Amino acid sequence: MHTLLNLQGNILDFIVITDGKVHDVNILDSIIFQAGAYYVMERGYLDFARLYKIHQAKAFFVTRAKKNTLLTRRYSHHVDKTTGIQCDQTVVLTKANSLVSYPEPLRRIRFYDAERKKRLVFLTNNMTLSTPMIAKLYNSRWRVELFFKWIKQHLRIKVFYGMSENAVKSQIWIAICVYLLVTIVKKELKLSQSLYNILQIFSLTQFEKTPIFKLFESKNYNHKNDQPYNNQPLFNL
Repeated sequence: MHTLLNLQGNILDFIVITDGKVHDVNILDSIIFQAGAYYVMERGYLDFARLYKIHQAKAFFVTRAKKNTLLTRRYSHHVDKTTGIQCDQTVVLTKANSLVSYPEPLRRIRFYDAERKKRLVFLTNNMTLSTPMIAKLYNSRWRVELFFKWIKQHLRIKVFYGMSENAVKSQIWIAICVYLLVTIVKKELKLSQSLYNILQIFSLTQFEKTPIFKLFESKNYNHKNDQPYNNQPLFNL
């Protein structure tokens, strides 16, 4: 399930379900890029011809460089190394095929994550955002992983009830629809409960004729500790 998650509202902007033979990077061909938007992706999507399409759409991308990405430095910019940023450079691609695919300069930022003791190298076409903000943008990509984790834990995607293509896709789409409906209800009614708690309340009252907003006025459902201890909440919705 290839997913584009809108971080402004934690709503899914785009989903396509394919078999395992389709590489993730091919899905970029199906996305209509919006000018001014930021597309944050892991290095499996590092394809310079496709990234250049994002640039031409006047949108921005933040991704990670691969070890074999050939670059040459044009300029080095001052950085505050106390923030974990080790370098901020304007670079160009040196491999002939890559340079043809992406003829414009790129920005290369090396960041050291002291907590995980890991060095990350980012590539972006945005030349103006602060270096800590670029690192923060990439870190927000983790919300996609949290989304998949939440779907698997709470909407029964760990096991499929049927093994045909239609059965698998139907179960996934039903789970996505449930997630979106619960998210919309939470936002529209400005509920303080977590998505998990809202889902549990619906499961207990699915045969009642009580208006939805009345369900959440009941004190019986306003417990703060009714989320399983081993599950983290999905975002701050």
